[in-house]
Amino acid sequence: MHNSLDLPGRPEDTRVVVAMSGGVDSSVVAALMKQQGYDVVGVTLQLYDHGVAVNRAKSCCAGQDIHDARRAAEKIGIPHYVLDYESRFKEAVMDRFADSYIAGETPIPCVSCNQTVKFQDLLKTAKDLGADVLATGHYVRSSASGNKRAMYRPTDLDRDQSYFLFATTQEQLDFLRFPLGGMPKSKVRELAHGFGLSIADKPDSQDICFVPNGDYAEVIRKLRPNAAEPGDIVHIDGRVLGKHEGIIHFTIGQRRGIGVSAGEPLYVVRLDADAKRVIVGPREALATRKVFLREVNWIGDTLLDEGAEFEIFAKVRSTRPPAPAIVRIESGSTTVELTSGEAGVAPGQACVFFDNDTEEARVLGGGWIARTERAGHWQVDSPQPEPQVSAV
Repeated sequence: MHNSLDLPGRPEDTRVVVAMSGGVDSSVVAALMKQQGYDVVGVTLQLYDHGVAVNRAKSCCAGQDIHDARRAAEKIGIPHYVLDYESRFKEAVMDRFADSYIAGETPIPCVSCNQTVKFQDLLKTAKDLGADVLATGHYVRSSASGNKRAMYRPTDLDRDQSYFLFATTQEQLDFLRFPLGGMPKSKVRELAHGFGLSIADKPDSQDICFVPNGDYAEVIRKLRPNAAEPGDIVHIDGRVLGKHEGIIHFTIGQRRGIGVSAGEPLYVVRLDADAKRVIVGPREALATRKVFLREVNWIGDTLLDEGAEFEIFAKVRSTRPPAPAIVRIESGSTTVELTSGEAGVAPGQACVFFDNDTEEARVLGGGWIARTERAGHWQVDSPQPEPQVSAV
């Protein structure tokens, strides 16, 4: 007979380590596990020097959040530990974030954090603590599929975090549990009030925890003091339209704040890190038909063999629904053809695979976007002609 976590044995004989961020979701997970009779241990990660963020209520890793997690654990009646992961977090997440921006990419540090610090390092720590599972407050569902577990989109699609968990390996997925995947956020807050948790009405995290006020460039300058090198702003047709103070100030698809005009709406369509160029053009030039992936993670049932070609549904933005696509494995490389195209796709983002586009969709994995191929004659990933200076 299995318990509610799909494990053999009684709840009281099953140790659950809960990753407690200090927010509503993970606190409710800990309380639910305790209510159901499990042997629960709460763990909170100190990921960076949080002194400057103590008063920032919307930062997921601020000092206040560590305090909130500790208070929640006391209220629930479980042991709680704060682990110092600062050096690991800087190496695996912050440094990678900065280097990705410098390379002209648009990184997603929350995926990197899940991929390394939380589901690799913390998972190992949970096992060292004698855990049978590691439970988190992520909004995804998982269930047994044969002799392994499969991941699915959550009941509350407004809270769907499957995009940020594409890099979860099969071994990690088998050890993880997501108790909130089958309920809406409103129910979670209702439970928090019922458990008497002081953070029941705490706002959800919105910022990247180590990026105060959303100023990415400032963080990158602190991590990499020489990162912001000036260069040209170049139209896709080769005209130099102006100068910029560093490509770290720009992202693919950006329209506002470019600093130049050309008699038409302009968008950032490519960042050429080697030549220090910001390439701009009309909105049509953002249309992407094909993406080339690196570090692909696959958690589907079949194997990804050389020469494979199959239909999936893909997300290249966390806020977009899965859309029809075709995956191909050729010469060891993975490419995804976006059947209907997508605008503003940037290297450094993720392409996540699903088996369909419904609320019940299973997550099949995904990969990091290494480069893109534009639609029609708007191909800007190939070398461009030398720009000719023109009056602006």
